[in-house]
Amino acid sequence: MIELLKHNMAPLMFMGLIVGMIVGYPAAFSLAAIGLFFGIIGLQLGLIDPIYFGNLTYQLFSVVSNDLLLAIPFFTLMGAILERAGLAEDLLEGFGQLFGGVRGGLSYAVIIVGAILGAITGTVAASVIAMGLISLPVMMKYGYSIRHATGVIAAAGTVTQLVPPSLVLVVLADQLGKSVGDMYLGAIIPSMIQIALFCIWVWIVSRIWPDAVPALPPEARTLRGWPLFWRCMRGMVPSLVLIFLVLGTIFMGLATPTEAGAMGVVGAIALAWLNGRFSWPLMIQGMEMTMRITAMVVFILIGSRVFSLVFQGVGGKEWIETLLTSLPGGQVGFLIFVNLFVFVLAFFLDFFEIAFIIIPLLAPAAEKLGIDLIWFGVLLGANMQTSFMHPPFGFALFYLRGIAPKEVKSSDIYWGAIPWVFLQLILCAILIFFPRTVTYFLEKPKVDASKIEIRIDQPSLGAPPGNPFGGPPVIPSGPPVLTGPPGIDIPPPPSAPK
Repeated sequence: MIELLKHNMAPLMFMGLIVGMIVGYPAAFSLAAIGLFFGIIGLQLGLIDPIYFGNLTYQLFSVVSNDLLLAIPFFTLMGAILERAGLAEDLLEGFGQLFGGVRGGLSYAVIIVGAILGAITGTVAASVIAMGLISLPVMMKYGYSIRHATGVIAAAGTVTQLVPPSLVLVVLADQLGKSVGDMYLGAIIPSMIQIALFCIWVWIVSRIWPDAVPALPPEARTLRGWPLFWRCMRGMVPSLVLIFLVLGTIFMGLATPTEAGAMGVVGAIALAWLNGRFSWPLMIQGMEMTMRITAMVVFILIGSRVFSLVFQGVGGKEWIETLLTSLPGGQVGFLIFVNLFVFVLAFFLDFFEIAFIIIPLLAPAAEKLGIDLIWFGVLLGANMQTSFMHPPFGFALFYLRGIAPKEVKSSDIYWGAIPWVFLQLILCAILIFFPRTVTYFLEKPKVDASKIEIRIDQPSLGAPPGNPFGGPPVIPSGPPVLTGPPGIDIPPPPSAPK
């Protein structure tokens, strides 16, 4: 019995983790409790040396001293301020008027504004709540299907997970040990594909079920020509400035993600002030939200470090690697299995818990199979979008339920999300089978070492033609002649006796 327990400590520990998650006990505390419980058993069975637990202090210190994680409170605060800064209203009104004349025009506007807000805020809650408060009543007023309207608002909000400067990409870069800038570059094309897939679905709906997405009546389209142009610019120009402050400075190497997040907060405060929305109650609410999210992240990180330290001590890393690298299908088989596994876990866990608990277990196996970790991280980021969307625990659906009118049923919100979840899974399939969609901007020109030539031009030293290195030194005949500094005569040496 003891031997059986020794050889199966890692699987038992993993099963304990799954049970703790399903029961619903807070992830941070269940992780630490499971880690310490199995750590004590490992000590008693002789699987872990007591000195090994000294690493725990270094692991915990690495959490609180990680400069990269400082980007999380900055991006969260920026999103909380922009949620009430009036930017979403300007964008939605301008693009709603621009696309309102076509079927599904309001849906196109919501998708585009969701992408723009995602490129500014990096948080799902800010995008979903802002667009839900503004767009949902308008879409219901003009006869949009409630299921379609709630689905497109929730889906457009979750694009924030993939559009840089996504918080998910920051966390994944930290857990995979990769550059945040590279992770952002890798996510550019996938996020564009995701937006295109959403727009294609709206077009399909407008063709098959035209009554579900009617065009706005002429009397509702009050802006045309230059007034419409300036209305769109009023929302776009501040957005582009903020995008440059955050993303442009990172891509140009002018700022780290933490510094870019700090500049984004300053820009968000300035925008709120220009729109007449800035107030101290707004700042206090934003800081309270930031404090709660940051505290949750830090506690989950501490719990996950305790769990992962003990899990590696009982041989869990080798067990996971052996299990995953032996799957049929090589890289593709591994990626399909991992994505299905993460998709199922997302029914019960949010993206922070998946990123801090599951990703460190999967990354070594992916690296061993030769999978580019940037590709792997962006793929999982696209997959983890679904954790916000699918019933019954999708946070985007909860945000929408909280601000939707009473006549909107929860069942309509859940049913409306399903087509968009399938579109997110289609994106995952595209990324698996076409990895260049992620690595395109990361590819560097290859240099053929066999064609490198090194040429060194030497000055001529009086050599005969054809000898570039000069001739041999000339040795004078006779005794050497000594000379001194100017003004000092040195007598010649005495001649040899005859």
